[in-house]
Amino acid sequence: MLNCAYADYAWEMTSQLLAIDSPSGFTDRASQWVKTAFESLGYSAQITAKGGVLVDLSGEKQDDGLLLAAHADTLGAMVAEIKGNGRLRLTPLGGMSANNGESENVRVYTRGGKVIEGTLQLCNASVHVNGEYSTTTRNFDTTEVVLDEPVSSADDTKKLDIQVGDIVCFDPRTRRTASGYLKSRFLDDKLSVGILLGFAKYLADNKITLPRRTWVHITVYEEVGHGGSASVPEGVTEAISVDMGCVGNGLSCTERQVSICAKDSGGPYSYQVVGKLIDAAKKTGADYAVDVYPHYGSDVEATLRAGFDIRHGLIGAGVYASHGYERSHIDGVYNTLKVLCGYLGC
Repeated sequence: MLNCAYADYAWEMTSQLLAIDSPSGFTDRASQWVKTAFESLGYSAQITAKGGVLVDLSGEKQDDGLLLAAHADTLGAMVAEIKGNGRLRLTPLGGMSANNGESENVRVYTRGGKVIEGTLQLCNASVHVNGEYSTTTRNFDTTEVVLDEPVSSADDTKKLDIQVGDIVCFDPRTRRTASGYLKSRFLDDKLSVGILLGFAKYLADNKITLPRRTWVHITVYEEVGHGGSASVPEGVTEAISVDMGCVGNGLSCTERQVSICAKDSGGPYSYQVVGKLIDAAKKTGADYAVDVYPHYGSDVEATLRAGFDIRHGLIGAGVYASHGYERSHIDGVYNTLKVLCGYLGC
């Protein structure tokens, strides 16, 4: 029987994955971890040529397959320039914003295997020195990485083995509160990877055979727009993206609910699939909201744009402060698991 222990397991897996830096284009370690995690539950998993993880959850009916998609890639940055003072100008990976990355600790991964720490700061970051501190626009030209090394020139920094193109990862600062709130950078979308692992564990523990062939695809390029554009198994007729549910002004979802998206910036989701997701929420007693996301795109929209003939949908635990220091709740995880079980009749 599905119970809250599977939500707790989902969070345990999420917190482990959050500890693995994996911005788009730098996801090999995260993919291997995901593959091993699903295999430990008894499922067949493979890493695709693109670097994602495709998992076979099996199932009875073969000609009406379902693909559940989530993504392990996150926002991050890349070294764009080693400045004359030895500090680093960045270029973002995905929608990373300097506004909410400022003052965050970072790790620079060099091609030679070193990991060098630093902090993203406003250029001339001392308030007692910079009279324009409060009025300066934050972007990746007005901020810089200050390395935690004794460097004062570009040559000093290059001697550390740092070069243009190196990956820069932001500290996730993962935390679960006593009241059940889940706080971290990059809950989008590692929380959903954890949810799908929780769902897989529920199936394995209870020896459930799904009524239809079902796969999980953990993609690694969602944040740059093409994660779900490949690796769709033969026979799939529906794809559901399990991604973060939006929480904010004009929307009804909270962090303690599962969000069902009816439309986002890419257009409407399948009316049929959205209806079945709502029915699944009602059937299982999940606390849910239906919302329209104004600035959002998903893996399964990339699947459609790639030319696959499928129906598509999108659900996820409510997440506040998306693409910043994000917050969800263990109840939102549990409600998302309920919808998945209701949709698949398990």
